[in-house]
Amino acid sequence: MTSRTAFRNPALAESILRDIRRMIRRPWTLMEVCGGQTHALIRHGLDQLLPAPIEIVHGPGCPVCVTPVGTIDRALALAARSDVIFCTFGDMLRVPGSRTDLQRIKALGGDVRILYSPLDALKIARANPSREVIFFGIGFETTAPAHAMAIHQASRESLANFSMLTSLVRVPPALKALLAEGDQRVQAILAAGHVCSVMGTEEYPAIAEQFRVPIVVTGFEPVDLLEGIRLAVRQREAGIFQVENAYGRAVTAEGNREAQARIFEVFEEADREWRGIGVIPNSGFRIRERYRGYDADARFAHDIVAMPATTACRSGEVLRGRLKPDECEAFGSICTPQTPLGATMVSGEGACAAYFHAGKLLKLGTPHQANAIHVSNASH
Repeated sequence: MTSRTAFRNPALAESILRDIRRMIRRPWTLMEVCGGQTHALIRHGLDQLLPAPIEIVHGPGCPVCVTPVGTIDRALALAARSDVIFCTFGDMLRVPGSRTDLQRIKALGGDVRILYSPLDALKIARANPSREVIFFGIGFETTAPAHAMAIHQASRESLANFSMLTSLVRVPPALKALLAEGDQRVQAILAAGHVCSVMGTEEYPAIAEQFRVPIVVTGFEPVDLLEGIRLAVRQREAGIFQVENAYGRAVTAEGNREAQARIFEVFEEADREWRGIGVIPNSGFRIRERYRGYDADARFAHDIVAMPATTACRSGEVLRGRLKPDECEAFGSICTPQTPLGATMVSGEGACAAYFHAGKLLKLGTPHQANAIHVSNASH
């Protein structure tokens, strides 16, 4: 049995589910803050298999989704310039700004290129010395090392035609902002394993203690997620509020010190606006003064004024765990992956996209679970 198969083992999943059913005495609301976890929970039908007293809500776990409209509009203006080769991840292509998106800019002749890594943009800059090459950097702490390495390498080479527009965000400050909301009903957090593999877990104990919520670091396979839920429920039932690591094969308390050093060489913590949430202190990374020549925001003048977001899109409530995607009136009707009102419907990690592709349409009732693990659902 391969390691991946082991973490999708139906018998093991059922054993964990039985343990959860035995221990639960009260309703509990848990929030995951990773888009990959959201998609795994929905794709494998785990939300349908959990006992009814447990509710899973989805937090701001998609960095594409939390990028504000003003930043998207800034990217679109840069991408439309004739002297620019604009590079970014594929998830960004159809994220709507105030008036258009990158796909339409590309269709109208903009040189928009989809890359897998910001380091690939350096190759394009070397090959096109007469063009400005801009990489639109989106991500949590997980992708920050690669972004930092690209800027570091550009500086070493004195690559004058490369710059980066960044929207890099940090998870712990966002958790504190959400938990501090007066009517927040989240009672436990499933933390993102990939973020913690880079940054470790050292910032989380203070959050767990301050807000009296268990925080459990989990992976992305069904057994990973069920084990994370089991540990969170066990803590809640016992009145314990600690950080537990259920993803020990990838996460340590200190994280990856070398990656952290690279991040903080190039970036510094800064206030950052999150779509649907607002400005959160110290929740993002900005390029340090030493590397400011590679900051597209500093290099290119702009007077972009973002239009107000449509009130029909309630993605802000989804990102704050206040609303499930299929509870939004626009979901599956005027808002689909073909006609998205917000980033949560088109991003590969968006909660609305996860619900749509799983068949959770508002009018359909029971969702289609094509990839569900086959375990008993006797608790429902």
